[in-house]
Amino acid sequence: MQHAHQTDFGILDETDDYIVVNKPAPLQIHPGSLHGAPTLWHGLKDLLAYEMANGGQVSIINRLDRETSGTVLVAKNLPSARRFGIAMQERRIHKSYHAIVHGWPSWEELDLDAPILRQGEVAESAIWVRQTVHPQGAACRTSFRTLRRVEHPQVGRLAWVEALPFTGRMHQIRVHLAHLGLPILGDKIYGLDERCYLEFIETGWTPALEAKLHFSRQALHSHGLEVAAHGFSACWTCPMPAEMQAWVEV
Repeated sequence: MQHAHQTDFGILDETDDYIVVNKPAPLQIHPGSLHGAPTLWHGLKDLLAYEMANGGQVSIINRLDRETSGTVLVAKNLPSARRFGIAMQERRIHKSYHAIVHGWPSWEELDLDAPILRQGEVAESAIWVRQTVHPQGAACRTSFRTLRRVEHPQVGRLAWVEALPFTGRMHQIRVHLAHLGLPILGDKIYGLDERCYLEFIETGWTPALEAKLHFSRQALHSHGLEVAAHGFSACWTCPMPAEMQAWVEV
């Protein structure tokens, strides 16, 4: 099915029931306010205007942070939204992410079981949304695999890591990697200095922030989605964008 115009995200797959897109960073998924910047939701609404005029809808199944790129599954009608929603609840949707981290993992594969909660519940936190590993937190498990280790001329040791989350906690992969001493490149909250986040909110991206963070977004990418719902199975993958790939091709 061809649509009259493309928006700034790529289409990986589309049927009458769903569309799978490659969301670029830093495109936000949902509108935060009435007059905010355009979002993926706005783009999809324009793209699927014909379907929506005929009783369709835009239901984003897996949400990504603004600064995370990659595979997003969107249901185009109520039965599909329901099917994917149930699959998500039953943990029949498996996600894989690729991240570029500071440091070299000492392991090839690691399964991390480390509960997380909002840091402000147990300690001082300048950032409301910041999560942390804590024994009182909600159960949280991620499986990691090291794909490549490089010595970067400007940044030093970097590694390309695959992450498979078994739970769906807020900022899960970012928190778990930071907890392992492998913060994600460009992560303003869980990176080398959380003050970068507060500075970014105040000033936007500046040369000073670039000198500290090296990369204008967190190097986290939704690489693949696999759905094994009742009567339906599919798998979609989307390679890392060039700006991320460049960090590990030295």
